[in-house]
Amino acid sequence: MNTASQITLIRQRFERESTGRKLRTTLYLAIRHLILDGALPPGTPLPATRVLADELGFSRSTLVRVYEQLVVEGYLQSRGGASTIVSEAIPAASSEKSGVFELPRPGASLSLRGREIARHANSSRIQGGAFVPGVPDVGLFPFPTWRRLLSKNVRFEQRHLARYSQGGYGPLKVALANYLRASRMMACTPQQILILNGSHQAIDLCARMLCDPGDRVWMEDPGYWGARNVLRANGLSLVPIPIDEEGINPPEVTAGEQPRLMFVSPSSQYPTGVVMSLSRRLRLLEQAEASGAWIIEDDYDNEIRYHPHTIGALFGQSRTQRVLYLGTFSKVMFPGLRLAYLVVPEYLAESFAIGNAELYREGRMIEQAALAEFIDAGHLGAHLKRVRNIYQERRNVLHTAIESRLQGEVRTTGGMAGLHLPYFFETPVDDVALASEALDAGIVFRPLSMYYDDVQHRRTGMVLGFAAVPSEAIDAAAGRLCGIVERHLKAAAR
Repeated sequence: MNTASQITLIRQRFERESTGRKLRTTLYLAIRHLILDGALPPGTPLPATRVLADELGFSRSTLVRVYEQLVVEGYLQSRGGASTIVSEAIPAASSEKSGVFELPRPGASLSLRGREIARHANSSRIQGGAFVPGVPDVGLFPFPTWRRLLSKNVRFEQRHLARYSQGGYGPLKVALANYLRASRMMACTPQQILILNGSHQAIDLCARMLCDPGDRVWMEDPGYWGARNVLRANGLSLVPIPIDEEGINPPEVTAGEQPRLMFVSPSSQYPTGVVMSLSRRLRLLEQAEASGAWIIEDDYDNEIRYHPHTIGALFGQSRTQRVLYLGTFSKVMFPGLRLAYLVVPEYLAESFAIGNAELYREGRMIEQAALAEFIDAGHLGAHLKRVRNIYQERRNVLHTAIESRLQGEVRTTGGMAGLHLPYFFETPVDDVALASEALDAGIVFRPLSMYYDDVQHRRTGMVLGFAAVPSEAIDAAAGRLCGIVERHLKAAAR
């Protein structure tokens, strides 16, 4: 290939790569792609920098720096005073395949586990507005106070906060132990608490430390799809257990079918909001003790309660310490914080701390230090008191708006805590199609059927979040939604 042909190739490729990048970067990518595509085969001498610069209208220094970068990365070889050539270490491309690539089909390269995760994913790409469930109103959070605490811990150059932590920031674990003792009637030491990057990491840690592939897990049905996906990704066998007005209704444990884990949300079941009765709590604990199973207690929104009576944690009712307690700051503060905590039995504390360090490493100590001060100074308590009142008003407005338009067509449960209301349809409706049509109208909700794992007992409905929607905007949005629901109900009745 002569010099003129090479210059033409480089110019054409340069024009294809021109998408707002810097000139030098664009030229570098053009030459690199020509080499990798086989258009410039190994051993090919490249045009001299002065010649190529004149032909392309660039400065010679630009060409020199591009060539030098490609030499450093191994795409070109410099032969001293002689010409620069395409590296002979690069395999020659077949002329039939040069420049032609067939990308794999979506998902084709995923593992079986990866395909399962993608197939069961229910996360919404939209995380705000009417009526996304589980999302707090971040506009209510006292960010000026939070920024001040973060800045304080950065400004004083506390070098220990820049290192790995040992299960979490010590003062934060002390603050949480005191907080849980007062708010959840839990007696635990700071050493039993692990600070983690979100509840999903906590569930993953439990699965890895306590289970082997194929172990059985009892899951509330309907239940939290995020927990199901994390546990399923660990190769565990999920057993859906029905929910009724008393919470999870565990069956008798038979030989060979004992669960290794039980995942429950007893204080406010997700998504139904049902509170597990005392008799069911005691029965679940007895079964866990008899079968040697562990209970993961997901207490995702207990702080946001709309009645004055605190419901004690299941953790404090276990005589033989079979419960691991999971809490998160995503709902009470803001989701982007990605801090959760796991309280484990004393005899598991050291092993879990080691497992956490080995699997995920630990850090984010500056945020943890700021959070410890945020709790100790009373800012978290004040914030919770404020948002409870605002969220309760929004919940009431949404409930009135739905009931006044769909009375007799829907039934709700729970509602005494949390950031959402579930509505069950009395007449079966394709809630997935309904959610799709509502999305076109600017309304976001999760179909209730997506929370079920057991197809035979699946119910349809809507899970509506109210926390992130101002009270004055709820009624109009609910009106648009109910109009769509009524059309689907009429179509289902035909």
